[in-house]
Amino acid sequence: MDFQLTEEQKMFQAMVRDFATNEVKPLAAKIDEEGKCPDEIIKKAASLGLFGITISEEYGGSGGDYLSMAIAAEELCRASASVGTVFLASLSLACYPIYKFGNEEQKHKYVTPIAKGEKIACFALTESGAGSDAGALETTATSQGDAYILNGTKIFITNGAEAGIATVFATVDKSLGNRGISAFIVEKDTPGFSVGKEENKLGIRGSSTTELVFENCQIPAANLLGEQGRGLRAALEAIDSSRVTVAAQALGIAQAAFDDSLVYAKDRQQFGQPLANFQAIQWMLADMATHIDAARLLTYRAAWLKDHDMPFMKEAAMAKVYAAETSRMVTNNAIQIHGGYGYCKDYPVERYLRDAKITEIYEGT
Repeated sequence: MDFQLTEEQKMFQAMVRDFATNEVKPLAAKIDEEGKCPDEIIKKAASLGLFGITISEEYGGSGGDYLSMAIAAEELCRASASVGTVFLASLSLACYPIYKFGNEEQKHKYVTPIAKGEKIACFALTESGAGSDAGALETTATSQGDAYILNGTKIFITNGAEAGIATVFATVDKSLGNRGISAFIVEKDTPGFSVGKEENKLGIRGSSTTELVFENCQIPAANLLGEQGRGLRAALEAIDSSRVTVAAQALGIAQAAFDDSLVYAKDRQQFGQPLANFQAIQWMLADMATHIDAARLLTYRAAWLKDHDMPFMKEAAMAKVYAAETSRMVTNNAIQIHGGYGYCKDYPVERYLRDAKITEIYEGT
């Protein structure tokens, strides 16, 4: 068994870490406070090829592997989980069904601008009555000649405000249950398609989370993605793959919290010595480091399995749940180590805790 990254992966990791540390991290508090990810950060990430890591060069990507995607997710979320969320929701989630199930025309028209970072994408599945139960969605798509008419409302849509392209799931026949669900590509300026309420969230505040409203929204029949009635399969495959990157996101947040805690414990003096000299703090830091390392191994294994076309669904779920729980534990302990300072916005650990919680919720609870 080889636990080493390739030289190419190490170079990629160093590049993303340099960008995240020097250009993203200094803006992380402002992004959280203002609730918006600056356009210049997205453009710079796109110029580095991050929005097309797993997309082939034919469609504007760099043809990288899924492990590289996980590496990028970890490094970006280590600096700002909000920036990492914009990136992951667009590429890992929304773009995945178009790239996997789209025809050549759809891929050239929609995947290419996503991979180049020219357009942000969103994944529109969740509804008020269809969260974890994805098959219960109520949004309808009615066939009308060479078009479909969409009606319904989606909620909790990541990147909803910024997205120029939406991968939307709707039912063409409710009587067919799951087999009636189809996937569609909807462009932002389509008449009848609008952005509704934007949520005021606990964490990942720099990435919008909104309603998407479809009122007699007419789209070309050519925007049907894959086969009619096979939309749920496309949605679930995207979610399975995205669990790997959510695990990496949780991992990045946890690593940031650990790094800050270690520095603080060495610098903070109590009773005439650094906090790091106290065994209780040492045990806490050791447990944090151990859980982070275990989460990284689970995450990298799931990504490796996917890259090698091996079954990975169970391993992705295991990585996601363990990394998410680790992130919550580590960020909570980070605040404990920082004491009263950790509860204040002058230190970033309170943001890490707020950002970490969502990883236990989305992409499957």
